[in-house]
Amino acid sequence: MPAEFSISTLTIRLPDRKHERLKALARSDSISVDRLVDELATVARANYVARVRFGTRAARGDPQRALDLLDKLDRTE
Repeated sequence: MPAEFSISTLTIRLPDRKHERLKALARSDSISVDRLVDELATVARANYVARVRFGTRAARGDPQRALDLLDKLDRTE
């Protein structure tokens, strides 16, 4: 891992049943729960960035440009 990256520890509390489901999901993808949570955080961040960009474009008063951006995002999934 490059030197500019550091690793943080995050403790979260989940119901046992949800934890078991996350472990099963990670196992089905042959990854660790840590990696699964990292991937979920990446998706959540990408969704946030998309919402902010959409909001910024909508605030500029160009609805068609915002819709075009959403179409572009749909094509990348």
